[in-house]
Amino acid sequence: MAQLSASAQVSDAEMARFVELIYKVTGIRISTQKKTLLSNRIRRRLRQTGIETFDAYYNKLKRLPPSDIEWDHFLEEVTTHETFLYRDQAQWDWFQREYLPGVMARERDRKGPKSLRIWSAACSTGDEAMTIACCVAATLAPLADWKVQIVGTDIGIGALEQAKQAIYNERAMHLVPDVCKKRFFTKQPDGTSWQAGSALTGMVTFRQHNLLDPLKEPPFDLVFVKNVLIYFDDASKRTVMGHIRRLIKPGGVLVAGAAEGVSDLVRDMKRLQPWLFQAPEGNGAR
Repeated sequence: MAQLSASAQVSDAEMARFVELIYKVTGIRISTQKKTLLSNRIRRRLRQTGIETFDAYYNKLKRLPPSDIEWDHFLEEVTTHETFLYRDQAQWDWFQREYLPGVMARERDRKGPKSLRIWSAACSTGDEAMTIACCVAATLAPLADWKVQIVGTDIGIGALEQAKQAIYNERAMHLVPDVCKKRFFTKQPDGTSWQAGSALTGMVTFRQHNLLDPLKEPPFDLVFVKNVLIYFDDASKRTVMGHIRRLIKPGGVLVAGAAEGVSDLVRDMKRLQPWLFQAPEGNGAR
């Protein structure tokens, strides 16, 4: 059988099957209106794998466990990873000017190492996690007095491998303050990319994780979950936010995307901003 033409599209029935399979594995609901986009992305995988039809590729995915590398390649194609450091500036202004000074004030009289644990959920290529590290390194002084753990997670292996390299192009770096570029990054010989230094990378660890599953980590002081819940339906959102809420410490904070609508899913948390929620001091991670 000849391979599909460069303009071939999935049928409505094939589209429905792919949508349900993606949802079953990731909880992400792809709109059926994105048939052309999905068709284009799947054709790339057909060319890479040598599989000749949409149906044959669907059957292959259905047989494979989600841990198989082909699932990672497929999800890299059908999900968006457009991101950059210091995205959503108002949130980073709050983090560096209000949150971190507040943490310093609370920890000032603590004997022994001061600690801070932060989760960057759905971290993609690590831009958000590295922005967290950059703000922390610029604010908490002396940093040697602190035990800072920043955990970045994502479902995509490819995105995480890029995150671990901690190399960012000019587009990703365009909002990074010049003082932070000079202190914490080194421009690469190609002249178009920047390598994060050990002052940042030493705080951050990356691991693969599906938000539909519980994350096996101790509770966090702060969780960032941004620009991902918009892809989930209500049932998946409830599952994801249930897992996240259980990992927020008493008095801990959640930073969400302003348009992701999590208020009804964290009713016990105080809404400080449309994107900012604080857990009660007494109840904590559940």
